Amino acid sequence: MVVVTGLSGGGRSTVARALENVGFYVVDNLPQALLLDMAELAVKAGGAARRTAMVLDVRSRAFSTDLAEAIRELRERGYAPRVVFVDADDEVLIRRFESVRRSHPLQGDGRLADGIAVERGLLEEARDQADVIIDTSHLNVNQLRRRVEELFGGEDARRLRLTVISFGFKYGLPPDADFVMDARFLPNPYWVPELREHTGREEAVSAYVLGQEGADAFVDAYADLVNATTAGFEREGKRYLTVAVGCTGGKHRSVAIAEELAARLRRAGLAANAQHRDLGRE
Repeated sequence: MVVVTGLSGGGRSTVARALENVGFYVVDNLPQALLLDMAELAVKAGGAARRTAMVLDVRSRAFSTDLAEAIRELRERGYAPRVVFVDADDEVLIRRFESVRRSHPLQGDGRLADGIAVERGLLEEARDQADVIIDTSHLNVNQLRRRVEELFGGEDARRLRLTVISFGFKYGLPPDADFVMDARFLPNPYWVPELREHTGREEAVSAYVLGQEGADAFVDAYADLVNATTAGFEREGKRYLTVAVGCTGGKHRSVAIAEELAARLRRAGLAANAQHRDLGRE
């Protein structure tokens, strides 16, 4: 259980999205008066709510202003929430509000600095209770996301997952493809009578396709390309990568190449699987 709070403009929304990315059920803008009720609901629900994050901000003060007491009550009832406080320098917060042309929710008729000062006072005790304080003054969105994933995600949650999908060009490109490979330069097993009714998942067809001149170098080149880009995609927050391999009908060449590429990527230590979109459509 994670409770996220902190200064308006500090990056709570980014923290909430990062927690969702690593498998948390996130409740945003929850009044602190309902913290205990939400905790009890999460325990009863189990399953997807087993890891729950509750994000609180200054707007919920209409229901209760005593966030620190609400957190203490959680702990007294036997819960062990990790409290994350998101902070930033006043000058940074002012620039962020001015860049989006928004007023601070507590500034009233005063200046942005006045609203920030009031909010700091209201959250002072909650900050003192925090298990983790993240100062976002010098963090961009991706750096903040990575920090949250390091704290709460575990290695598996942060790992890029690859799908190598075969398809037939006559049925159209997969709309979610990040890379598209064209295997139509290879001889088509369709024109080999004893292979026509079989698929690229079967040994005879796979051996025929992968045994053709250029096939091995083709798979190697794309395996190298994917390997060269995965670290960068992970740094930029991408969690799923789709590599599409096409042939005419999506039955022979693309299927064999997709299976082989996925296997090579797994041997390189990547989380890769093969899927076949158009297999069986002909």
